[in-house]
Amino acid sequence: MSILLVTPPMSQVNAPYAATPALAGFLRDEKIPFAQCDFSLGLALRLFSPAGLREIRGTLAGKRALPPNARYFLANFDAYERAVAPATRLLQTRDPALARRVASPGFLPGGWRLAQVHGRDADSELPRFFGPCGTHDRATYLASLFLDEIADIVRESVDPGFAFSRYAESLAQSLPTLAPLLRALRRGTLLTRWLDELVDAALEKHAPRIVAVTCPFPGTLLGACRVALRVKQKHPAAVVLGGGYPSTELRELEDPRFFDLFDAVALDDGREPLRALWKNQTPPHTFTREKGRVLFHAGNAPALPPPRPDFSGLPLDDYLSLVEMPNPMHRLWSDACWLKVPLTTGCHWGRCAFCDTALPHIRCFAQPPAKEIADRLFKLHDETGKTGFHFTDEALPPALLDALSAELLRRGAPFAWWGNIRLERGFTRGVAERMAAAGCVAVTGGLECADDRLLALMKKGVTLNGARGVLRAFADAGCLTHAYLIYGFPTQTLRDISGALEYVRERFAEGSLHSAFWHRFTLTAHSPMLAEPEKYGIVPREKFSRAPRFARNAVQYDEPGAAPDWAQVGQSLRRATYNYMFGVGLDAPVAEWL
Repeated sequence: MSILLVTPPMSQVNAPYAATPALAGFLRDEKIPFAQCDFSLGLALRLFSPAGLREIRGTLAGKRALPPNARYFLANFDAYERAVAPATRLLQTRDPALARRVASPGFLPGGWRLAQVHGRDADSELPRFFGPCGTHDRATYLASLFLDEIADIVRESVDPGFAFSRYAESLAQSLPTLAPLLRALRRGTLLTRWLDELVDAALEKHAPRIVAVTCPFPGTLLGACRVALRVKQKHPAAVVLGGGYPSTELRELEDPRFFDLFDAVALDDGREPLRALWKNQTPPHTFTREKGRVLFHAGNAPALPPPRPDFSGLPLDDYLSLVEMPNPMHRLWSDACWLKVPLTTGCHWGRCAFCDTALPHIRCFAQPPAKEIADRLFKLHDETGKTGFHFTDEALPPALLDALSAELLRRGAPFAWWGNIRLERGFTRGVAERMAAAGCVAVTGGLECADDRLLALMKKGVTLNGARGVLRAFADAGCLTHAYLIYGFPTQTLRDISGALEYVRERFAEGSLHSAFWHRFTLTAHSPMLAEPEKYGIVPREKFSRAPRFARNAVQYDEPGAAPDWAQVGQSLRRATYNYMFGVGLDAPVAEWL
């Protein structure tokens, strides 16, 4: 008997999501038996196989009206069946010699993803991106697009909720009541049958007493609920839900029907709830149902640094290294099995007005000594053989990274690593150089609205001039850089947008920024902005249903006098930045994009 830690579909397929290894490390230290399963990877490998494609073909064959991509798949099925195993094997980095075969003209069928990205210029652009000796990278890129096209076919004709890194995301993004989720659970597809079979196999193998399902974001909610439903049908284990989604969106959970699926819903750090459940005690920070009513069991656990993750039981060599964009920084999120390791708990800044600073996983900060972190990384290397680490912290403190870099350099560590920072003054040129020398290959950070007035309004604690110096320092040290950007922030004007895009263009042009992405601003229920909306010129409007509450996070609001068409602005910003990432349009005035 053990605790089975589960990652549901779809999170990612290039590496294990951080949650279950972190909990596994805690259970290991507590000497509580555990196992872990990644159903996100398992479902992907079932799909991207000759047998999986045959089952897809059988499903499509019974349908009268099919979109063009599905018809093309059926007409060229033999080519798909022949190509899918070599493409998958190449992306698992099992057989590098396959690259020349996969990259050869005509080996991979399809090609609409390539056409969408490059149009008629693919023949000239691919050699420019990858060079004459870049056969492996080119093959990996083409194989990644090939799997994306299979995912397109599945989404269009088999299961409309399927995507590589999410599942039914639009369903879960706004769920004030439980009814839509319950309706979705009653619908079955080929993919849900595959997921049921994966769950059955895991239950038979591990016979767990507790099944703990992580739900990191909205796109994993339906998958998490399907896992719970199958466990309830097949096995007497208690089922508990935890992770980022419930910790953010289910803090006001009222609907007792949700506990037909889960015996408990744990918020924030899941360590104490799992230990209590294993000992048959009342779990703190947890919702349960008692006598038909939803009850919350509070608790006061101190903020502690995260434990050393434990990846045992996860098939690290089976993950797929995808390259869906030939940009060296952008590919880091999906290329290679970077072990996801949190170094700290919470955010050392914790003051941004738009952030969920009211929540414990942001507000409560704790960090271990740099020497202890180095010890953990060496231990993980010994256990897994991996040398690449993605630090998943909210924001890595400059003093901690400087001390860690000095420790890694002292020990001659062979590691490569990257993570998220604040573009703050503490990242001097000297710190950046030490980080790069110690194995840092990239940093990501928030430029947000890229406007000094708005940065001050949102209490970001950085300036554009300071951010420019940080980006320049890392780029000069040989590290790749990525910026998170926001549009549609309250009081933001089209003039502000134009200035922000000009700032971004300049950073790309000077080579200090290598990748960026614009996100639409969302007002959240746990941010300081909602507590003081008048400071930002907005009027929140929430509709509260008479039905028992399920989820609450994104809050709609009105901004009197706001005129921009933010949907159109967002498209223009993303189009401009996409071109900047490939060195295109850097000499053009930003007005041409807007």
